[in-house]
Amino acid sequence: MGAKRRICIATGTRADWGLLQPLAGRLKAAPDVDLRILATNMHLLGKYGSTVSEIEDAGFTVDERVPIPDGGDGPAEACALAAAACLDGSARAFGRMRPDAVVILGDRYEMLAVASAAALMHIPIVHISGGEVTEGAMDDSIRHAITKLASLHLTATERYRSRVIQMGEQPDRVVNIGALGVWNAFNQQLPTAGEVLESLGIAGCPDIALVTFHPATLDTEDPAARFDALAEALDRYPGLHVIVTYPNSDPRSGAVIGRIAAWHERRPEAVTVVKSLGMKRYLAASALARVVVGNSSSGVVEVPSAGTPTVDIGIRQKGRIAAPSVIHCGDSADEIAEAVARALSPDMQALAARRENPYARPDTVEAAARAIIEFVNRTEHAPKRFYDLPC
Repeated sequence: MGAKRRICIATGTRADWGLLQPLAGRLKAAPDVDLRILATNMHLLGKYGSTVSEIEDAGFTVDERVPIPDGGDGPAEACALAAAACLDGSARAFGRMRPDAVVILGDRYEMLAVASAAALMHIPIVHISGGEVTEGAMDDSIRHAITKLASLHLTATERYRSRVIQMGEQPDRVVNIGALGVWNAFNQQLPTAGEVLESLGIAGCPDIALVTFHPATLDTEDPAARFDALAEALDRYPGLHVIVTYPNSDPRSGAVIGRIAAWHERRPEAVTVVKSLGMKRYLAASALARVVVGNSSSGVVEVPSAGTPTVDIGIRQKGRIAAPSVIHCGDSADEIAEAVARALSPDMQALAARRENPYARPDTVEAAARAIIEFVNRTEHAPKRFYDLPC
């Protein structure tokens, strides 16, 4: 056996680590892989739960920590300054680590910074979840930018694979693996409903609404006002106990966190706030909930496999392929309340219980690991060539 190939997984949030953890485990177990992990952004911020501990608690070593300012606070340039700090720190980390490839998931600004550092240092990039569309967020442009910096692409559906090829990527470097989060939902040993509720101090609550709401970065309206409309809509359902998690560290997220705190203060008996549920508790909570409400990608991609209806609010996820159990609605309290009523109806509960999901594949983690290992084991990585579609 030759020398092990050093593969670095970069992670910036509880969300992407929750998706990446099983893949990290598979790569760690591979005899020809030397796995390294770089953690940055929200993982290292106490405001968001210091979720780097979730990586370590799962039995992994965090080899490099790249602290950056909170891009969710301050003026609009805070996000750009945070990305600049991330690029600087990632370049220094890669200089020490010398990876053979860097694995990046998704579309966040800190991952664009990580990808930029890797590209400038001639480190091949593996990009997971390219080709997707989210018209209400700047993530859309960031995702496509990372695609053009990457050399291997692992997409979540065949349509997304076609889009990446349409962007000029070589077809043999674009592999449809399905969605990691959906594989997690079907293959993880999850806490029981009772264990989740007990851990949150709300044992005995019968009907749960799980809420995650992020600022839509291309929305011109105040995200705090958007969140207030969501809260007003759910207040019309006093029989529901709401579990609400923090948003990501996107611009204007601080205002949303403030409105979450105000909602809890106004209805402490009905609203439970948790900074981060972690991957396993989140999946378990989505399965026990009657409805998942908000604008997170998890509601569109993973939650259908939990058998729970999703109410997807506003423009943030506009353009994503969605299961029939996902209900799209506007931002007003009336529109959200109407969508929640539909989600709670017997017909929609029965439809969601069928767990139809366009992102599901039974071998996602194995397919991803196989593609990555084959990619890094190539003796040469030729420069990228633009692939022209047949006329």
